[in-house]
Amino acid sequence: MKHQPKSSTNQLPAKPKRYRSLAAAAALAVVIPFSAATPVLADANFPSTEGNTNISSILTYDDVVKELRKLGKTSRFGVDAFTLEEAGTQVNKSEQGRDLWVATVGNGAEHVWIQGRIHGNEPYGTDSILTLLKDLGTNGSSDYQLLRDKFTFHFIPMYNPDGAEANIRHTILWDQANGLPEFGANGREQRIDLNRDWTPNGFVANESLAFYEYWTDVKPAYGIDIHHQGLKKEWGTGDDVTLSLGISLAPGGPTLPGIKDGAYDELTRQMHVYVYDELSKYGSINMDRYQVGNGQEIDIKGGVVSAMMLGLDYQGMNPEGHSNPVVFFETSGNTSDGSLGQKARGKSIKQNLLAMKELLLGLATGEVQQEDADRWEEIPHQPVTGYNTDYAGTIPVP
Repeated sequence: MKHQPKSSTNQLPAKPKRYRSLAAAAALAVVIPFSAATPVLADANFPSTEGNTNISSILTYDDVVKELRKLGKTSRFGVDAFTLEEAGTQVNKSEQGRDLWVATVGNGAEHVWIQGRIHGNEPYGTDSILTLLKDLGTNGSSDYQLLRDKFTFHFIPMYNPDGAEANIRHTILWDQANGLPEFGANGREQRIDLNRDWTPNGFVANESLAFYEYWTDVKPAYGIDIHHQGLKKEWGTGDDVTLSLGISLAPGGPTLPGIKDGAYDELTRQMHVYVYDELSKYGSINMDRYQVGNGQEIDIKGGVVSAMMLGLDYQGMNPEGHSNPVVFFETSGNTSDGSLGQKARGKSIKQNLLAMKELLLGLATGEVQQEDADRWEEIPHQPVTGYNTDYAGTIPVP
């Protein structure tokens, strides 16, 4: 799908600063439970725990824009790189005024949404997405041709450019008139976790509203979200975990079984079972299920991919209630705790690339849909004790 500017009759009201302040407090409040546990240190080989993360090789915003423009000009198979301003969304810049970029490739009837670096200090989703975009745009093999024929891809390599440039998880609310951060009543700059901002009372940050509007235009069939986590050991064995497989609304939990008569509960588990089987063939990758500690699964409704599965209709922009299943990948190590060494960079990018490619091929061939969803329980995890939510605290397993 080539991007086309659009004209919209839905004029979104500007949010007064007080609204932004109250909503910001809500967005920040739900971040705390997910950072309470201190990660266990893993073997220094992958990722490194030397504590001196070298961020010189991490892609900057300018690097990403340069690469997208290059791929748009040189790809064999029609990569289209553009800004949300060019796509015609009403909000189309980051809080600090940076363009928000998307790239599409493929001609399939089903659309796939792939995003990375919604948290600015989680960098290798960007590299992985750009690598897959390049492969889809240049590789003539039968696998990539199948993917281009089956799907139209929408890649967002750097969802949070402001946070990426500052190497922080959040974005900072910005006063454009004064060119300064917005400050709360406590005198501190207001930071928003963009992955907790897709809620009926949210969309505090420009990035959230811009990409939500684009999502309502695209109406994807599937989604993939790439993250980093702290260093981690596999429960029960103590082996280092390099990749965790996550679903933001817990399978069998309080929410997911009630969506689409349980269809997403089944399909998201099938997606990860397929990835687990395919990536287990590689000795350098050790996987488990994503949990937040003490046997708790996440069940967060304010996350971007959760809102996609819930079919959130914000201000009448999704009146038909479009929704789509989404899974996420969590690579171990991030730039905040000094756990991303150069030796781990290539492995981190490669495992994300393999996970995406294998999952997409499995969806394209129908192999994913033939998996036994109950084998989700075979993926290593701590016995489930409850659900860590952003709407009701911790809900114990019945």
